[in-house]
Amino acid sequence: MSQKTRLLNWLIEYGEIDPLTAWQHLGIYRLGARIHDLKRDGYRIETGKLKVKNRWNESCTVANYKINLAIEV
Repeated sequence: MSQKTRLLNWLIEYGEIDPLTAWQHLGIYRLGARIHDLKRDGYRIETGKLKVKNRWNESCTVANYKINLAIEV
C-alpha cells in the first residue's frame, strides 16, 4: 500500500492528521508532499495550525490537515 493510500484511509477514518501522527502511525515523513498529492488528485483538504509542546515543553505550531468529504451538488 502506498503512503498516499495509507494517508487517505487515515483521513477518511479519523478526519484529520498532523505530522507527528503521520510519522508515528503511517511512516510518512513528508506529510506535506503526500497532502499535495491528494489535493492534486482532487481531494479537498484544509490546512490549519495546531499548537503543540516540544520535548523541552516549548510551544510550537505545526500543520494540521482535515479532509472535507462533503459532496457538492
